[in-house]
Amino acid sequence: MKARKVRQSCLPFALSILMSATFSAHAESADDAATLIAKGKYLAIAADCGACHTAPNQGREMSGGYIISSPLGNIVASNITPSKTAGIGNYTEQDFAKAVRSGINKQGQHLYPAMPYTSYAKISDADIHALYAYFMHGVKADDNVPPKTDLPFPFNIRSSMFFWNMLFADDKPFIPAQDKSVQVNRGDYLVNALAHCDTCHTPRNALMGQNNDRALSGGSLGSWYAPNITPDNQAGIGNWSDAEIAQYLKTGHVAGKAQAAGPMAEAVEHSLQHLSDDDINAMVAYLRQVPAVGQPTRQPRDRMGKPASDEMAQRALNHPDAGWQVYASSCANCHQADGAGNQFYPSLFHNTATGAPQADNLIATIVYGVHRQVNGKDVAMPGFGPDGLFTDRLTDRQIADVSNYVLKNFGNAELNVTPDQVKTLREGGERPLIARLAQPAVWGGGAIVVIILLVLLFAITRRGKKHGA
Repeated sequence: MKARKVRQSCLPFALSILMSATFSAHAESADDAATLIAKGKYLAIAADCGACHTAPNQGREMSGGYIISSPLGNIVASNITPSKTAGIGNYTEQDFAKAVRSGINKQGQHLYPAMPYTSYAKISDADIHALYAYFMHGVKADDNVPPKTDLPFPFNIRSSMFFWNMLFADDKPFIPAQDKSVQVNRGDYLVNALAHCDTCHTPRNALMGQNNDRALSGGSLGSWYAPNITPDNQAGIGNWSDAEIAQYLKTGHVAGKAQAAGPMAEAVEHSLQHLSDDDINAMVAYLRQVPAVGQPTRQPRDRMGKPASDEMAQRALNHPDAGWQVYASSCANCHQADGAGNQFYPSLFHNTATGAPQADNLIATIVYGVHRQVNGKDVAMPGFGPDGLFTDRLTDRQIADVSNYVLKNFGNAELNVTPDQVKTLREGGERPLIARLAQPAVWGGGAIVVIILLVLLFAITRRGKKHGA
């Protein structure tokens, strides 16, 4: 008993010695350490780590299990708590930096770029240090073991990412532009590094690499579409005021323009609404000065459409428009018969989802609904797809019909939605060339690898010639 008491009485002293040595090694006091952890938490929020690594519906913080749909298959987010058995508790700071910036875990396995290491590569050493401190000391360890990602052959060969990284991963750190203001450089760092806006809003090529020649001009996300956010007055957000852009980033809502749904709603809920006004304004300042990228369009997508005036005429018909019938029974109660909405539900005209050059976001909104929480308040619209929670579950035909009615009356009347298009988006969107080539029905197993390696080799050769020119 006496020996045990001696050990117990020595324990706080031993811990204090250990902590002092740790803080001394990093020249940090206890207060400095707390400040560092708080900084790391803010950076993790800015990087939107929780949106993917915390499962929905009260999932435990950073314990993984969230399923990320990709054109190549479902990718399961890993546990990034400091658990030594299931998470990253055994990672050194160097291991952590390599995973975050290079997409290679402690075991030497390549991560898939659903983890946006192509953007995180620009994160500074100081911010990596703060993030590491937060994940090791500010996140509760959790021993949850998520299911393993199991992509189809050949994408389950993680080492193949080595070749993809040679082509499309840029390991250059962020360097502030000397001819830009401090605010614009901060916005650049947020947009293209921490918040990784470029990974969604930049189009991708056949091999899923970013086409940075058209940076931030819009890109497909499977079922959803991330729109053009360059300052083009017609195709982008050039006709938005600074205040409107800032409000959208903070709340996901600007009356008469846009409402965030899908992945953007997640970004607003988990990340953007929590950023400081200075950082939001820096992002706005950066987006204002990027090269504008135009696209064929009659007018800005948020200026298309007008109130509908055909309700009485439709009711008088023996065979009213099929889309109007769906709209009248499932949509008009909230969005009003004329589509003008009210204080709770947005207008369907002067709305980027209905006036866009593609109908993806309109269809996806009908199928999946809208879900975001801002300032503690839920913003929700039920999904009407086959897997929706609402009683009015619509078929692909009905979704196509109501989409066409909405487009004709409230938005881009030049578009026409088909049931096959609805089915494709409901199942995850158009598959890129690299995914189509890998279908066993198209090529034999060995041929798949040969074809993909030849394509990669050709691309690498072209890239080398381009850089050597």
